[in-house]
Amino acid sequence: MPAQAEGKTAAPALSAPQKALHRLGLVRDIDLALHLPLRYEDETRIVSLRGARDGQLAQIEGTVTNSEISFRPRRQLLVTLDDGTDTCTLRFFTFYPAHQKTLAVGARVRVRGELRGGFLGWTMVHPAFHAAGGELPDALTPVYPTSAQLPQAYLRKVVASGLRRADLGENLPPALLGGLNAVVRGTWTLRDALQFLHHPGADVSLDALEDRSHPAWQRLKAEELLAQQLSQFTARQERAALSAPALIAQPGGLHEQLLGVLPFALTTAQRRVGEEIARDLMRQIPMHRLLQGDVGSGKTVVAALAAAIAIDAGWQCALMAPTEILAEQHFAKLIGWLEPLLTPLGKRVAWLTGSQKKKQRGEMLALIASGEAALVVGTHAVIQDQVVFQNLALAIIDEQHRFGVAQRLALRSKMGSGMTEGEPHLLMMTATPIPRTLAMSYYADLDVSTIDELPPGRTPIVTKVVADSRRAEVVERIRSQVAQGRQVYWVCPLIEESEALDLSNATATHAELSQSLPGVLVGLLHSRMPVAEKKAVMSLFTGGEMGVLVSTTVIEVGVDVPNASLMVIEHAERFGLSQLHQLRGRVGRGAAASACVLLYTPPDSGRLGETARERLKAMAETNDGFEIARRDLEIRGPGEFLGARQSGAPLLRFADLATDTHLLEWARAAAPVMLAEHPQQAEKHIARWLGGRAEFLKA
Repeated sequence: MPAQAEGKTAAPALSAPQKALHRLGLVRDIDLALHLPLRYEDETRIVSLRGARDGQLAQIEGTVTNSEISFRPRRQLLVTLDDGTDTCTLRFFTFYPAHQKTLAVGARVRVRGELRGGFLGWTMVHPAFHAAGGELPDALTPVYPTSAQLPQAYLRKVVASGLRRADLGENLPPALLGGLNAVVRGTWTLRDALQFLHHPGADVSLDALEDRSHPAWQRLKAEELLAQQLSQFTARQERAALSAPALIAQPGGLHEQLLGVLPFALTTAQRRVGEEIARDLMRQIPMHRLLQGDVGSGKTVVAALAAAIAIDAGWQCALMAPTEILAEQHFAKLIGWLEPLLTPLGKRVAWLTGSQKKKQRGEMLALIASGEAALVVGTHAVIQDQVVFQNLALAIIDEQHRFGVAQRLALRSKMGSGMTEGEPHLLMMTATPIPRTLAMSYYADLDVSTIDELPPGRTPIVTKVVADSRRAEVVERIRSQVAQGRQVYWVCPLIEESEALDLSNATATHAELSQSLPGVLVGLLHSRMPVAEKKAVMSLFTGGEMGVLVSTTVIEVGVDVPNASLMVIEHAERFGLSQLHQLRGRVGRGAAASACVLLYTPPDSGRLGETARERLKAMAETNDGFEIARRDLEIRGPGEFLGARQSGAPLLRFADLATDTHLLEWARAAAPVMLAEHPQQAEKHIARWLGGRAEFLKA
């Protein structure tokens, strides 16, 4: 056994229940205090069977008059309970000897479950039960989120213990408390609110508890939103204390030259956001800006103009995209725009992906390290350890929500070999517009620029929702489009057969369309294909030689083929709303009238689920990315919308951005005041609610 380091003692081993608590994130006393019930059980009163109603969740008490194991239609324990007014049959399909002992004939027991009436009288299936006796509780019984290793009885005990020990002293200064009390409609302290929510009295409205409108809930949600706002404002303050190179566009320099050679005029919105970014780059404080714009609004050229400013000032710029196809699209555009201007300066645009051959990769790494590569475009490969920049001053991340928090932090840390402090300016781009409440909460530490108009010449896309039973009509429409010289996308959710999901797959659809469209070149594209094969397929499609491209969602973002006028999305009911909108944005990029067909397959019941129906309805009703984003937030909630795992952001556990805007506005106003006038209390409040998770916000 290895000797322990001097002065250190080994941490005691955790028991199985402690490990289970840790997996639920229940480490500190405050974590336990904030682990609130999912629902409540009313064990405060006994209901008589004579006065009960069908479907009621009730607690009854009586004597067991019969207990037997039946084998018809399957093995089960049947227990008859008589409460003096009527009898009820208790049915257990899973049971143990201890259960039979407690439910033996003559025993007096208390059971709780859903009562069902019928021809044979009252029944309860798998009710909770225990021996009768003792006083009834005077508060509702909490039911907590848990895991298999943590029975409710154990969790109730440790939560109650944590609630007693937790430091729940008031963090808010008196000046802010008055405003908070007005917003939450009552003078609840945090301790009072938590005590109430863990053990509400029997007379409390369950509706107010479950819809979280009770003032105790309001106090809790306001505190959570305040912690989030404080952490966001703190991140902004910390960044304001850092240094970054001042990047200034030179008269007659690369920025002006690029504007002069672009084959199109910028829209008013593109010029406006370009000026916002240019002003940020002039400051010696790291820019932290989100550039949002609907599909096809022209974000890439704005990024290119920002890169031109950085390069003109003698620094390097990196652009990171989530997929090789998207990175390649950016690379092709940037090469076309910038390389003719960079060559006379002895500068290059470098290309970096994980699939490169060793020799080519080595050449690119050398160009980056020497500074000859003024602009580096690539995938995750850009942030690998062996990539050393000479002087990186601007990092651009496209579709930033697709990257993990650690990856975004890694790119920000690559200032360059010659720099000992500071960090690059950061420009993040997204084609998923951010609804106002999300911008106020999760993006409160960001400056947001919005491209809110499309370039001229873009045609509106007509969206049709079509049942799979009309598939032959869709194929006929494809034949017509190809005959007119147009091109078509057909997107499938799976690559190959899956036993778990009975979905048509890209491979089978490719074979079907190849047979149905003789004389038409039908291509296949999916993520498991070799890179060279993917490039060959995309080259044929972008060059106009391929009439139909059957693909998985690898073409979701970035692919730009103006001649494509029809998008068919198979099993559209399986896709998320923002993903459907992104896919639809691959057409309508030229002058031809464009359409998107959402092909759906109803389940066996013949009816789509409510969520799927809402998504397809939203797609048919609007092309506006901001309206799509608003509805997506309503349908999925912020965690799913943001991609919680990718963002790393501490998501709200209690507050709901759809209903708690008034609390968010209070927290947004209170946070800067608290930070300026009561910094220690602000720090304590962040630690209470977020612990170490506040670090994620720096990404």
